[in-house]
Amino acid sequence: EAKVHQSEDEIKRQEIEARNKLDALVYSTEKLINDNKDKLPEAETQKVNEVLADAKRALEEGGKERLEAAHERLTQASHTLAAVLYQATGGQPGAGAGPQGATDTGAAAGAPGGQEDEVIDAEYVDVDAENAN
Repeated sequence: EAKVHQSEDEIKRQEIEARNKLDALVYSTEKLINDNKDKLPEAETQKVNEVLADAKRALEEGGKERLEAAHERLTQASHTLAAVLYQATGGQPGAGAGPQGATDTGAAAGAPGGQEDEVIDAEYVDVDAENAN
């Protein structure tokens, strides 16, 4: 009996996974818009809100293909929104949470007044570990 329902279960599983992916993307896109309202142009926000509304309808209607299509459209819209947001911040290093921004801000943090200190190359030896051997 399990083998008879195996294909049905697989289809349901795929639909549930598509629904979860779309739901997570809807949440993160809404959060992106809400967190950056003052930095985003109204026209771009309106376009993404229309795609968000369609994605929410897809979540209500269901269907794997419908959910995946809505996910693809919302992904494209959120990428466009992220690009607009990046341009609005001037593409400044450290403005985002990317790895480059994190290293740039950490490198100058120890220097008072924005001046960089001279780097001294040194070797570290753990004396306790050396004496234990």
